[in-house]
Amino acid sequence: KGMATPGKAGSPLGVMKVLDPRQLKPDTTETERILTVLDETIVKLEITRLIPRIIGSLERYARMLGPEITSSLLELQKLSVEIQQLLASPGDEESVRAVEQRLKCSLRNILRLFLANPLLYHGLKYKVRVRESPADAFIKAFMEFRDFMLEKLLTSPDEEKEKIQLMKDISLRIEKNAETISALQEELAAVIQARDEELNRKDKTIESLKTSMEGLAKDCKAEIQHIMEEGENQQKEDEKASKDRCARLKQDIQLLGAQFNALVLEHRASELVLRKEKCKAEREIQKWVQKYDIDMTEKQATYDELQAAYNEEKDQLSLLMEKHALLLQEYTEIEEERRMLKEKEEEAAREEARRNDAATCIQAFWKGYLVRSIYKSKLKKGKGKGKGK
Repeated sequence: KGMATPGKAGSPLGVMKVLDPRQLKPDTTETERILTVLDETIVKLEITRLIPRIIGSLERYARMLGPEITSSLLELQKLSVEIQQLLASPGDEESVRAVEQRLKCSLRNILRLFLANPLLYHGLKYKVRVRESPADAFIKAFMEFRDFMLEKLLTSPDEEKEKIQLMKDISLRIEKNAETISALQEELAAVIQARDEELNRKDKTIESLKTSMEGLAKDCKAEIQHIMEEGENQQKEDEKASKDRCARLKQDIQLLGAQFNALVLEHRASELVLRKEKCKAEREIQKWVQKYDIDMTEKQATYDELQAAYNEEKDQLSLLMEKHALLLQEYTEIEEERRMLKEKEEEAAREEARRNDAATCIQAFWKGYLVRSIYKSKLKKGKGKGKGK
């Protein structure tokens, strides 16, 4: 109760956010950008985790990946083998650094291709089976780091103070609980000591009772001898009564034997009737069993045909799914090419418009220049005639 009361007295919204970071949502553009970078990093880590498994079964996933990604993965595989050979044998460090740089560039290119095709990544994520490895722990730790960063970004100074105060309150409660536990342990030790003393007292009582029982055993020997004598006399009387009873039982057995023979003769006739009915029932059952076997054979044949048709349709469905993934990738590439062609056409149209505007401006300027030139020549001729007169 003492621990529950402070929690009810003050549980602000900031503390609730700290206790449940999954409910946090980004509230600023900067926070969204940071989270986007972290999420993309998580996706890249997961893709990097899948790459060795994909390279190991590249022929299986080649149609799904497409030629560009497949060639990039082959290049990455060659670079990995090359750098392993360089590291295994001491050689030129510059060659090692150059191969490492090429390997990094190749990996960045592969990640870029996967990020450009999220449908392919999600399909491979659920199709490729990867064993547990230290990379899983690193990805999990990075996800926890992402949640921790989100919590930190969305925690205001006031909420941080409230969190610190909550931690202090929890520490105080832990100290109080530790003191209570110490007191209870002391009380338990006292109870254990009292129990041990009680057990010692009872052990002494048991020892005294054993001593008294030994004395009683000596006193009971004479009583036991007397009881045995009486038992022997009673046994003789019981034997005599038993013999008389056996004679009566023999007479009863003879009488019951005669009754048994009469019942046997009576029941043999009814047994013969029942045997005939049993044979008839067995023949009927055999007929139904044969009919059942024929029906089940026909149904099994029908089932086998349906199962074969189902397996064939299932194989066709798998083939169509693979073709769908390939067509989806080709469709994405075609859409990208169409977009680039459209942008080029729009850019060409704008360039043509600029050229037309420039040509119109130059023509207008040229016409104006011609008009001014003609006008100036006429003015000069007019002035020349005036001077001659």
